[in-house]
Amino acid sequence: MHRLVAFGAAVTGLYVIQKVVEFRKAVKAVNDHPGLRTLLNTLGPIENFFPRLWGVTPGSYHMFTRKHRDFEIYGWDVITYVAAFWGSHTNFYVADADALNEITTYRARFTKPLEQYELLKYFGGNIVASEAEEWKRYRKISAPAFSERNNALVWDETKLIIQDLFNNVWGDQKEITVDHAVDVTLPLALFVIGVAGFGRRVMWSDDEKVPPGHTMNFKDALHIVAQGVFLKLVLPEWLIKLGPTKRLRDVRDSFIDIQSYLLEMIQERRHSEAKEERYDLFSALLDANELEVEEGEKKLLDSELIGNLFIFLIAGHETTAHTLCFLFALLALYPDVQEELHQHIKSICPDGELAGYEQMSSLTYCLAALNETLRLCPPVHSIPKSVAEDTTITITNAQGERTTLIMPKGSTISMHIPGLHYNPRYWKNPYDFNPKRFLVSDWPRDAFLPFSAGPRACLGRRFSETESVVAMAMIVLRYRITIKEEKRFAGETFEQRKTRVLQSQPGLTMTPLRVPLTFTRRY
Repeated sequence: MHRLVAFGAAVTGLYVIQKVVEFRKAVKAVNDHPGLRTLLNTLGPIENFFPRLWGVTPGSYHMFTRKHRDFEIYGWDVITYVAAFWGSHTNFYVADADALNEITTYRARFTKPLEQYELLKYFGGNIVASEAEEWKRYRKISAPAFSERNNALVWDETKLIIQDLFNNVWGDQKEITVDHAVDVTLPLALFVIGVAGFGRRVMWSDDEKVPPGHTMNFKDALHIVAQGVFLKLVLPEWLIKLGPTKRLRDVRDSFIDIQSYLLEMIQERRHSEAKEERYDLFSALLDANELEVEEGEKKLLDSELIGNLFIFLIAGHETTAHTLCFLFALLALYPDVQEELHQHIKSICPDGELAGYEQMSSLTYCLAALNETLRLCPPVHSIPKSVAEDTTITITNAQGERTTLIMPKGSTISMHIPGLHYNPRYWKNPYDFNPKRFLVSDWPRDAFLPFSAGPRACLGRRFSETESVVAMAMIVLRYRITIKEEKRFAGETFEQRKTRVLQSQPGLTMTPLRVPLTFTRRY
């Protein structure tokens, strides 16, 4: 027994010595550039389950909660993160606009870590979970779907959906109170992606029947899939298939159903004699795939078509819904900004009605308010990259000092979006909600990355902007938005209220916890 204990102790000691040597080697490889030194590397989904323990782990959700503070502590907008155990490779946190521009531009040096996106290939290969030639193939067929005709469709359909909300849900009520604004924004975004993404119009009061061969209707399947993606990412597949709870059974069944619906829609469009002119993403993707391709190129398989449609759903539903929720919260917290926005919309729409898509370019304050919301509450906190070869980047700090930073092959990069968006080098008073900063011509575009940047920037940016501007303009034009008054919060200060209302939690994207709002009719 003593020998066994001694042997175990010796093995443990050798392991610790090995890790210490590797740790010191990793620190030396980056010339001991300032940054975090911890026992555990908790990058990725598991970081959400760890508290912040100095020298042990950076802590759950630390990127958004700390924003730019870690960069201020270490004096540079690129800092290193070296851990001794549990994935001891070197990571770089980057909140430097010039460095990020270089990283997003030179894709051969800074590649996408596809292993982190493997679960997004549940239905098939797609534009997000691919790289190199495969990515180029997906992009060639997917990009034409995001056209101005599709944006015009998004505009028109969002108008119809908001008008349906006004007429058939809120009706003649002078005051509507919601305990959480996502109860409005999530179905709104779902209905928009349903029609502009998949060609299936669904309204607020529709009671869609379940067709034969399905366990739920298309609307419910779409909603549960969008909400259940995070569970698919963090839970083992066998547990979801087993379905020990109703929530997991619904997630399991929704993924099966949505795949069946999309396969049926593909077959229906392919064998339809009358070819309608449609501009939804689904139809555009099918049309682009059916066009003759250059010799040697392959069309997308049905699984790849569904895989890309699945990505469009995820990107176009929760992200927009949560951003609109935060936007309405910020407008309620800053009534002066809301009133300026209202006056701007009235000047563009004097008769109280939005016109066609051509009006989008005139609603500059709406787009500015959206951008400011995305700056303060970016949907994604970290965009990962891998360093494909030994390389260097030159960085500059707030004092104007420059240094060359070594990035060894095999290390990883976290494009630190909150650190960038709250960086005082680029944004004056970065914690303030000030949409006007986006109304000047020289605002720092390289320091604004809610949709990423470079060749791999989000294809659906204009889709999301169009939907958000219409929803914002129509609701603010008709209703004044305030924070719901609750006795238990009667004595709170503005900063306490702001912290409470903007509180979020980790999810597939930044998820608001509870945004209680009141919408009061203006006329």
